[in-house]
Amino acid sequence: MHANTEDSMVSGIYCPLLLSAAGVGFIVVIDRRRDRWTCLKGTLLRISGWFPANLRLVLVLRPSAILQRTLSDVFFKLHKDDFKVPVIMLSSLADLHFYIERSQLTQELGGSQYYCHKTWISHRTDLESFAALVKRMAERLQVFGRELAETELPNNLLTASNLLNAQTSRKDSFKEEMAGALSQGRRLLENIREPVRRDPDSSLNPDQLENLATVFFFFLSLRPLNNLSLPITLVPPLLLTQFLSPQEVLDRVRSVVAEGHCLIDSSQNVDNTVAVKCDELQRVRENLTQELKDKRTMLTQAMELHRRLEMVCKWCDDGIYMLASQPLDKCQSQEGAESALSELECYLETANEKQQWEISTVWLEYENILNNELREQVKRAFEKKASLQEMFERRRVSLKKLAAKQTRPVQPVAPRPEHVMNELLETERAYVEELMCVLQGYAAEMDNPSMAPLIPAALQNKKDVLFGNMQEIYNFHKRIFLKELETYTDCPELVGRCFLDWMGELQIYEKYCHNKPRSESLWRQCSDCTFIQECQKKLEHKLGLDSYLLKPVQRITKYQLLLKEMIKYSKGCEGSVELQAALSSILGILKAVNDSMHLIAITGYEGNLGDLGRLLMQGSFSVWAEHKRGHVKVMELARFKPMQRHLFLHQKALLFCKRREESGEGYEKAPSYSFKQELSMAAIGITEHAKGDSKKFEVWSRSRDEVYTVQAVSEEVKTIWVTEIRKLLTGQLEACKGMDLVLDWFVNK
Repeated sequence: MHANTEDSMVSGIYCPLLLSAAGVGFIVVIDRRRDRWTCLKGTLLRISGWFPANLRLVLVLRPSAILQRTLSDVFFKLHKDDFKVPVIMLSSLADLHFYIERSQLTQELGGSQYYCHKTWISHRTDLESFAALVKRMAERLQVFGRELAETELPNNLLTASNLLNAQTSRKDSFKEEMAGALSQGRRLLENIREPVRRDPDSSLNPDQLENLATVFFFFLSLRPLNNLSLPITLVPPLLLTQFLSPQEVLDRVRSVVAEGHCLIDSSQNVDNTVAVKCDELQRVRENLTQELKDKRTMLTQAMELHRRLEMVCKWCDDGIYMLASQPLDKCQSQEGAESALSELECYLETANEKQQWEISTVWLEYENILNNELREQVKRAFEKKASLQEMFERRRVSLKKLAAKQTRPVQPVAPRPEHVMNELLETERAYVEELMCVLQGYAAEMDNPSMAPLIPAALQNKKDVLFGNMQEIYNFHKRIFLKELETYTDCPELVGRCFLDWMGELQIYEKYCHNKPRSESLWRQCSDCTFIQECQKKLEHKLGLDSYLLKPVQRITKYQLLLKEMIKYSKGCEGSVELQAALSSILGILKAVNDSMHLIAITGYEGNLGDLGRLLMQGSFSVWAEHKRGHVKVMELARFKPMQRHLFLHQKALLFCKRREESGEGYEKAPSYSFKQELSMAAIGITEHAKGDSKKFEVWSRSRDEVYTVQAVSEEVKTIWVTEIRKLLTGQLEACKGMDLVLDWFVNK
């Protein structure tokens, strides 16, 4: 026990008395190195008179000042017998360490034990408050228990019910108070454990461990109190029916009625009220029996409804899988189309056999059990069924057309736009169904709890990486684009307008293509996992998921081919201009996707590529570089060994990059580019014809300190690049002239 020099009151020197150590005795350490003899004397007298336990020894670090130390030595010898306890005067901490190990001392006494007196006081105060609360509750509960034991049982139901309610209310009040006490105890435990929570490597000191044990002791004291219950003898038998099963209630009523009749038969002096109560109980039993029968009927109906709804949903799910698994490539032949049509019609017959009921029938048949939730379930199930039947009908019409086409004799007639429009619509419907199949058969299964154990760690929470924005693409085509295309069935030459109207939404394919390398990398990591294999097995797909993940890329490319065919057969027709504009826009999307895929592969550029303006062109060239140093031109490499560079022409700069080796597979097999040089378009010039080759041109800085001779793969490519660069430079020149005019105006003004 250590006494702080700042604590002048006796209470300031106490530390918690450990119950386990009280019998052994205590050693008190008093630190008075910066104090006077008079204070030391008062402290020793208080300790000798008031210390509440066995005191073995008092160790005193005497005052360090020479005068006070001398006075302490003299007066201590004179008053030694007054203290009634063994006291040893110490001159230094080294003397103290001779008696007590450092691990048992606090830090200010050269020890390693952490001790905060303020924290101890706080814990001690909270502990005593908690102990007092538990004691008060125990006393009140003892009084309540005596009242329960001494209360006379009532003879009638109303009095018994009132008494039960009153005592239950008191019991609930006690339980609330106990819950508050338990909460207070938990907070106290958290405060005591705070040092260990802050530093898991630390440990509690003996005081804290003793406090912890004390709180647990009080918890054990509260536990039996928290399980307080009222004596069952207080409650008439029929008041506990809410805790029994329906059959137990009926048996209980039958037993009470039988006892009542036995009482009537065995005694002549029984009050007539017993017979009245028996009759009343018998009526209650009969009513309850009828209510149970009605409830059983409703539950049976509800079970039957759920079974039939599950049957509808399963039929829809199986139908979706069947549609998605039909090999459309084989349907191009007469045999394949007829086989798929037969499979489709056979499946529709199962609907006629199993799904004879309609939604109006459901409302009538199950009206007495339908709540809002069940009504929504029924509505969703029939909407799903109607949607699938619509898909079946479209597929059936398409298959009939394909089967009929194969039986017609081949006639040498000129192709018409209708043939291209039919292909556009058929492939669009198939595309929508394939996307739906992937999203339901793979993506949705990643959120299915029953499939969670099959998902590998690399695939967990990676649905957006694997599927990109396929859901967004599906929603657009299912809800909007397919329906818009179908409105042009009778005027296919005008379908270009549809593409132009929705060209902005078709930009979503850029996002999908940007994510494709990440998607393919993740697919290769997980392609053999059980989850992917199980989903493919359920879908009965012969092709793997990677083939379906490629569908959006193939679809956006297919549009430009179909538009080219439509233009070929619609020359001179109304809408040919829109068709050409639609083709240009689709090609623009494909070019933007291609350019951006190259742009994101640039490494080593420290600036922001977005600050360079729109990417106009990109391509590979042979490049010779000359740098002027003083009056001497220096070639970086031999004149006959050009550098291979990939050039990116932006609105504000021309970037020179080195193409790296292609690696990986599929979309991962894409080039990367190391940034080498940047030329600002505001500080360059161009020479259209360079010596030696008609495919060469020069790009140079305004001072011609740097000259780059660029050789294209063809004169056509060179012309396109030179034209685009000159267009940029001309635009800059005109902008400068306009600025000069503005400045002249201000000067003259």
